[in-house]
Formats: sequence, structure tokens, C-alpha cells
Amino acid sequence: MSGVGDRVLTKLQAEKASGATLESLLETAVEELHGAWTGRFSWTGVYELREDGRLHLGPFRGPATDHTVIDVGQGVCGSAVAEERNRNVPDVRAEANYLACSLTVRSELVVLIRDAAGRIRAQIDIDSEQVDAFDDAIEADVQLVADWLGRRYRSRYS
Repeated sequence: MSGVGDRVLTKLQAEKASGATLESLLETAVEELHGAWTGRFSWTGVYELREDGRLHLGPFRGPATDHTVIDVGQGVCGSAVAEERNRNVPDVRAEANYLACSLTVRSELVVLIRDAAGRIRAQIDIDSEQVDAFDDAIEADVQLVADWLGRRYRSRYS
């Protein structure tokens, strides 16, 4: 691991100890992850899986997107939920189900956020203008943050 995940967790833990809300923690996670690999990510955000069974855009960094609500199974984000697995897409141009947020995006990483019971509550979605931008170390760092955030959901929904 590159240590980015640990640095983000240190910041999140300090904010949690100060009484930060889940929404604030998600915002901080997005901000920290987006800036961690300077110039490598063009967009970083969180989509939360709501009671209506759809993914709703939460905090993000990067250009605005038209995709503020995504159905399960639609695009890389919706496919990750439908398949109950993270998705690391090295070249989105080869992805038949890709929802283009920008014509310059070339790779995408989606890491699921699961609560203590293992239910999918949200996901961290990261885009890059570089092909194959997400190596195992980056995915592991993002997973570390996603796992920590997932534990914050245990009392949020039934």
C-alpha cells in the first residue's frame, strides 16, 4: 500500500472524534482521495444506495455530472452494485455499459462501501483521463477508506 489510505484514515478518525457527521466524513474522504494522487484523477465522488434502490450522487470533486441518479445495473457504478463487486475498468472505451461523464475519461475505479452487516450502502467512484490508471495499491488504499466509512453506516438505515 502507498500509505495514502492510512493518511486519509488518520484525518477521518480525527474528524469523527470531533463529532463529524457521516455526510461530513464522506466529503472529507472524497476531498482527500481526489487530492492524494495529484493529477491522476479527474473526478472522485460517492454514490449512496438509497431506499429507492438507486445510486444517488453525494459529495464529489471534479466537473459536474449529469449522472446524479444511477440505476443498479447501469454503467460501471450500477454494475458494481448489481454484481456486488468492485470494478476496475482499465479502458472505459471497451466497456459496453459505460455511462460517459466526460469524453476525456479513460479508466474508472468503483469501490463498494459496505456496512458492518455486509450490505452495500454506497461506493467511491474515481475517474481518470489515463488508461489503466488504477493499480492494486491505489485500489487497496481506496478499499481501506471504503471499509472504514462502511462501519459508519451501521446505525443509519435498517
